[in-house]
Amino acid sequence: MTDRDSLLAEIKKKAVVHGRVVLSSGKEADFYLDLRRITLDGVAAPLVGRVMLDLTADLEFDAVGGLTLGADPVPTLRIECVADTCPLVTVRVPGGDVLQHRDMSRGEEVSYFEPELDVVLSDAGTVRVTENGERRPQGEPGGRESFTTRGPAG
Repeated sequence: MTDRDSLLAEIKKKAVVHGRVVLSSGKEADFYLDLRRITLDGVAAPLVGRVMLDLTADLEFDAVGGLTLGADPVPTLRIECVADTCPLVTVRVPGGDVLQHRDMSRGEEVSYFEPELDVVLSDAGTVRVTENGERRPQGEPGGRESFTTRGPAG
């Protein structure tokens, strides 16, 4: 599988938000492509870099501009799998969409920016969780944990 194929798979898996969303313009959409989930993801971000290098290899340029990393928001929730397999990790918007409901693999990271999230960890000892930039104490191996986290304004 090429880096481009892998990146496309990561985008489909992590960046497509299904369901009714309100855009910053105030208009509504049936889905949303949130590429912050890719550019700030530990697995996908290196793929973005390699694919962009491939796409721009034949271009000549003196500088590249854009938003700095400091302009990116801190995720409400970040989960990193620190075991070979992290069984069923569920993240959902309260009363709304399920954003994740699957096992994770060592080194895989996911980040979410929603204002409020419900989280269920089947084995809280296998993941490292960060809420609003602060590390949450790691759970006991084999212990199930469920909690709700809110963004700084929530």
